[in-house]
Amino acid sequence: MSQLSVASPPTSGSRLPLALLAITVVCWALADLIGVADVHTAGGYHLAVMVLLAVGLYGSTRGIVLSELRGNIGVVVLAVTVGVLAKTALIAGVMYLVDSRPVSLVLGVAVAQIDPLSVAATMNRRMSDRAKAILSAWAAFDDPVTVLLVVYLSAFAMDTPGVLSTGLADFGTSLLYNAVFAVAAAALWSLYVRYGRPRISGALVLLAAVVAIGFAVVAVTQGLMLGVALAGLVVRPFEGNPRAEGVVEKALTGALLLAGVALGVVLAGAVGPGSLDLVLKGMLLGLTAFVAQIAVGSLIAARLSRYDRWCLALSQQNGLTAIVLSLLLETSFPGTVAVVAPAIVVTYLLFTASRHILDQVDNGPKIPVNVPARRAWIATLLMPPVP
Repeated sequence: MSQLSVASPPTSGSRLPLALLAITVVCWALADLIGVADVHTAGGYHLAVMVLLAVGLYGSTRGIVLSELRGNIGVVVLAVTVGVLAKTALIAGVMYLVDSRPVSLVLGVAVAQIDPLSVAATMNRRMSDRAKAILSAWAAFDDPVTVLLVVYLSAFAMDTPGVLSTGLADFGTSLLYNAVFAVAAAALWSLYVRYGRPRISGALVLLAAVVAIGFAVVAVTQGLMLGVALAGLVVRPFEGNPRAEGVVEKALTGALLLAGVALGVVLAGAVGPGSLDLVLKGMLLGLTAFVAQIAVGSLIAARLSRYDRWCLALSQQNGLTAIVLSLLLETSFPGTVAVVAPAIVVTYLLFTASRHILDQVDNGPKIPVNVPARRAWIATLLMPPVP
């Protein structure tokens, strides 16, 4: 892809969230009318949700321009590590004041990522190339980071025996497995590109398809979601083929809408007359996530122009990953979808309203490169206000 962005669905950024909301509400109403309940306890539910998560993670990284990623690797690493942890701490801290149970930590992680849809909508504007690269990579890589955090914070919240003593070792083992998966996928893809693609045949295509399906099965059944995201940086069989890229983008859109269907059906069994407190908690969760992005995004982009800083600060919007994580967590933490669903709606509404703020912001002066990074954020605050 030639654009500095993650792969985005063909449906416009303004219409797709509305379509997702409509599908979720309709499926919720139909499931409630029919009397569907406890879908999240059905056989195959976890596997189906993991497939949606894998599709979303691969789609988030497959469109990143590697040259731009290498040029901003330091800021990107800061964003997807310190940035995600800072946002999680801010969100979880506020939620913990409302609900002192450890599950508040998990809810903070579930909405801490930036949806690539918001990135696509933001980057249609007058951002610099550097800001586009940072934001697209941030949105792509915070998803697998939050997935890993959810896994281990969930074990802590459930008070799993021995989690404090063995959690670090398990985390390291998980990283190792994901790394092995990604390296193996990249190595096989490189061999195929170098030796197989020049003399393609029907038998070779079939073999490649079988191998790809095998890797997908291993990733989904073993939960190697970070490996899937890393593989998306290298394994790009549809790159350079506009028609094939369009098919992939439609598949990603379909995965998002299917997640909306699942969310609506699960909501039918999770929301009832006594769920008002969960809905209010979800609204607070969405508001807190948006404010946390403003705080962290402003610091991450402290050395960019004023307009770029505003773009990164106002880029919070939740989508496929937040939905899928809520569906996965519902099994262990009943009521999660009733909290995360209104949070997603709130972040979308705030994101939409913030587009009008960006229209009023000029580029402003860029902070000089020789300003030390530790003082860059102070320089940002001291800049004169926009007229």
